[in-house]
Amino acid sequence: MANLYLIRHGQASFGKADYDALSDRGWEQGRVLGRWMAGKVSPTAVFAGDMRRHRETLEAMADGFGQSLPEVQTNPGFNEFDHETVVHALKPEWANREVMARDLAKHEKPAKAFQLTFVEAVERWVSGQYDSEYPETWVDFCTRVNAAVDDALANSGGGDVLVASSGGPISVVMQALLGLDDKRALELNQVIANTSVTRILFSGRRRSLSVFNNYAHLEDGAPELVTFR
Repeated sequence: MANLYLIRHGQASFGKADYDALSDRGWEQGRVLGRWMAGKVSPTAVFAGDMRRHRETLEAMADGFGQSLPEVQTNPGFNEFDHETVVHALKPEWANREVMARDLAKHEKPAKAFQLTFVEAVERWVSGQYDSEYPETWVDFCTRVNAAVDDALANSGGGDVLVASSGGPISVVMQALLGLDDKRALELNQVIANTSVTRILFSGRRRSLSVFNNYAHLEDGAPELVTFR
């Protein structure tokens, strides 16, 4: 059987003008992962969403890997859902960044306050009760992610596959593999570490989970690099 390695991107630039860019820590997470995978993985195909943080994660990995990876095949099906649209559906006033910053500054822990609001916003989106308010529904999101996985495996060349993606798509893949309900899938999304590796064995249509959310490459050598957003 071959292996599908689902890699969550490195830490993005939360609170910056371009969230989609990797932070300095995110770049280093990617390099550490590349060094850790060198000699262990020889992919025949590499895929990514078309988000900047996906591309930059693979660039950082290539730096650490020490040898050239196969040409990256871009598939927007691996993109994260639009978190800003989901949050703004619950909090329309937060479309104004100054208003959001002011509201969060009222809390002792602004990052935690944002996370709580984010979880509430995602639960609202997933419920299906307000689908008309979203350009992409939860069901549509799951459909495109699973279609992207099917496409990647069909074009794997028969060998191991690397995919750089995000926490949401990885949770969707876990949901399909393990038969999880929406609530459990969302709970998984909250614990997926940056540059963690989820490994799935596949042969034809057969797929089975081998490892979920492995970030030993950070824990063992650089625990200060462990992040979850």
